[in-house]
Amino acid sequence: MLKPVNPKINIDRLWKSLMDLAKIGATDKGGVRRLALTALDGQGRDLVVSWFKEAGLTVRVDRVGNIFARRPGKADILPVATGSHIDTQPSGGKFDGNYGVLAGLEVVRTLNDLDIVTDAPIEVCVWTNEEGSRFTPVLMGSGVWAGVFSAEHVLGQKDIDGKVVKDELKAIGYLGSELLGPGGKKAGYKAYFESHIEQGPVLEDSNLPIGVVTGALGQRWFDVVVNGLEAHAGPTPMNLRQDALLAASMLVQDVNRIALSESPHGRGTVGSMRVSPNSRNVIPGQVIFSVDFRHPNNDGLDRMHATLKQACDRVKAQCSVEISLTIVSEFAASVFDKDCVAAVRRAADQHGLASMEIVSGAAHDAVYVSRVCPAGMIFIPCKDGISHNEIEDALPEHIEAGCNVLLGAMLKMANLE
Repeated sequence: MLKPVNPKINIDRLWKSLMDLAKIGATDKGGVRRLALTALDGQGRDLVVSWFKEAGLTVRVDRVGNIFARRPGKADILPVATGSHIDTQPSGGKFDGNYGVLAGLEVVRTLNDLDIVTDAPIEVCVWTNEEGSRFTPVLMGSGVWAGVFSAEHVLGQKDIDGKVVKDELKAIGYLGSELLGPGGKKAGYKAYFESHIEQGPVLEDSNLPIGVVTGALGQRWFDVVVNGLEAHAGPTPMNLRQDALLAASMLVQDVNRIALSESPHGRGTVGSMRVSPNSRNVIPGQVIFSVDFRHPNNDGLDRMHATLKQACDRVKAQCSVEISLTIVSEFAASVFDKDCVAAVRRAADQHGLASMEIVSGAAHDAVYVSRVCPAGMIFIPCKDGISHNEIEDALPEHIEAGCNVLLGAMLKMANLE
């Protein structure tokens, strides 16, 4: 068989696989509700594994449920890998995570179609509980693989109903026995690529089909607890109040100001807030809220953290309340491997696809993988930049473009030169 210089994937086949997987956990509004380690997640895994086996891949499942599907190469060298996740947010979309897994499968199918045998093996990964919407920590499976978390730690984690990760993995048939990857003192990858919808508006706004991802913003998440004094809304004069919600509202504005001061890449979000006692005629006595800071370098995160501490001290004195600030999660800023980034850029150029360098505002499994082996990412646009939402959408031509770039980048890294 004459092999094309720039082999291309079959978009009809890839699109059908995406739509078939989206049927498992489909919502009335066209989204997908497939939380990690639920029965629906098990069904999704079973379907994807069946496709892996049909494509001739050897499938292994590790101790925390990560799935690895390998196509052999000519040489006994480290594999070139790709992948993502298939668990979703409570009301997520069809493409977040799912695209990265099935793009990897389509790469393998295309290599099979064209009878191309790469020098390095090709591996497709399905990482466990990337979203963290049912169990913490987020990026659970890739974190164990990379040695960030211990398997024992994550297997003991519980959801809001008290159900345990280990038991839920066993229930869906994905509790493996072996600890794979650098976290298990095993070999990693020659290179790892992850294809993903951008989950933001930059590519669509720039009218470009491909984002060459150079790294990911560092993240620091906090829980803030403000303790004031509950009191009757009528008899208590304004100047004698210890209003926890007033203090919290001032800090919310500070979070926004701090992020704006780190433009253009600083991010600051308060996404969750609980007010107690939450009664119409009672001055709030306690407020607990989250803060999510993001920045492309760790010095920037340190500045944002320090300024938030100062704001807490100022508001504490101004409102006569107590304030605690606790870090609950932290990711250092990531810089992806220059050769992987170059392979993505080269593949886009070979297919005549316009691209731009972009920094990921979200964490992905590639962030943890990049700590132990060379990694890169490929972004494609999503409609209106919306993700983690039932209306999340992407165009078939962008799905196709991103997968063709993935194929080209993996071929570049998987063949000895």
